[in-house]
Amino acid sequence: MSERNVVTRFAPSPTGFLHIGGARTALFNWLYARGRGGRFLLRIEDTDRERSTPEATAAIYAGLRWLGLDWDGEAVSQAARADRHAEVARTMLASGHAYKCFASAEEIAAFREAARAAGRSTNFKSPWRDADPADHPADTPHVVRLKAPLEGETVIADAVQGRVTWQNDTLDDMVLLRSDGSPTYMLAVVVDDHDMGVTHIIRGDDHLSNAARQSFVYAAMGWEIPVFAHIPLIHGPDGKKLSKRHGALGVEEYRRMGYLPEAMRNYLARLGWSHGDDEFFTTGQALDWFDISGIKKAPARFDFKKLENLSGQHIAAAEDSEILDAVADYLAANGREKLTQAQRDALSRAMYCLKDRAKTIPELLEKAHFILTDRPIAPDEKSAKALDPVSRGILGELTPHLQNASWERDTLEATVQGFAEAKEMKLGKIAQPLRAALAGRTVSPSVFDMMCLIGREETIARITDAAA
Repeated sequence: MSERNVVTRFAPSPTGFLHIGGARTALFNWLYARGRGGRFLLRIEDTDRERSTPEATAAIYAGLRWLGLDWDGEAVSQAARADRHAEVARTMLASGHAYKCFASAEEIAAFREAARAAGRSTNFKSPWRDADPADHPADTPHVVRLKAPLEGETVIADAVQGRVTWQNDTLDDMVLLRSDGSPTYMLAVVVDDHDMGVTHIIRGDDHLSNAARQSFVYAAMGWEIPVFAHIPLIHGPDGKKLSKRHGALGVEEYRRMGYLPEAMRNYLARLGWSHGDDEFFTTGQALDWFDISGIKKAPARFDFKKLENLSGQHIAAAEDSEILDAVADYLAANGREKLTQAQRDALSRAMYCLKDRAKTIPELLEKAHFILTDRPIAPDEKSAKALDPVSRGILGELTPHLQNASWERDTLEATVQGFAEAKEMKLGKIAQPLRAALAGRTVSPSVFDMMCLIGREETIARITDAAA
């Protein structure tokens, strides 16, 4: 198979938001296909009609788009293909690879209870497996079951897990069509993957046990089995299954928290996959480097500190225009007002001193407060403490020195430094109230960068306000 023929798919169930584990699975499939010039497909597995909702489907689309994971063609609805799934089941019935089972729910329950009592396998052994069709009762509800092999073993050569073996006597004759004629998920997945031309099935290892049973459908239909790659699940920092308290939130939540999509792609790629010791990398590098062979067998551990660290590096490395777009997206995601053109221009001018050390967009906006707000500056609780009577007096004394200074960063710094020395004070003792006067915040760029950006008139006006 040439690399250009690679086809992967992401197949979420629309029963809730796109969670972080699903996003990582989508990313791996996207990277593998896109990095090889192949195709990445999206299938919505909406056969559970009671739990599937249009809102959840929309959330999946939105999450993938925010992450920048584009898919080829239209998304496929699994439910819309039910007739095709049933057709395959009937083909297997005709070829002898499936059979009609008329056992009632009560009979199956009784069988399992007796098996448990005797210490035997509770896998149901249907008395209808080898029954003559002439003995089938007329007009009686029935399911269609796969006729699984009874002896020997089934082997899957998994690209991540290695050689995985099941004894066939431990595998049951799974149901393909329910008594109402509707196809089961296990059948639908195989038919859809085949019809969509999927060559590599990259999915969570919680699906590993399904691979053996699904391989029987491929064999019965004479279809080529795709490459299976079952990836480990994501755990919390404590090694336990990832839950909401660990950060198992919807992708939309990370958008609302102000992480860059590029940073999320970088971090998710490193959850269970590695390329040497590389931690920070671009999406372009990930596309060049990603391969299934780099996926680990052990569960990955989600770590917010590592995500924040990577996010900060991506903010620092991003083009200013990308950050401005990310700010607009963050504000929209949180239902906040758009920046005015004047604010956007001001933010753009200040970007050189904002990107450093900001780990998320809200942190960057906090640093940018000084240039996005208008007088009078209302100091927050922490910065207000720096404006005690003594500090306000110092600011009043500093003002004449600034009025006569050349308005360049080095000159301003030298002027304030000289004033501090004349007062036998450390620079920090003046910088703290100065920061409170200019920004009203304890977190901001250098006071000298702020002074240059807002200009002489605005700087002196803010200091005068604070001193008063």
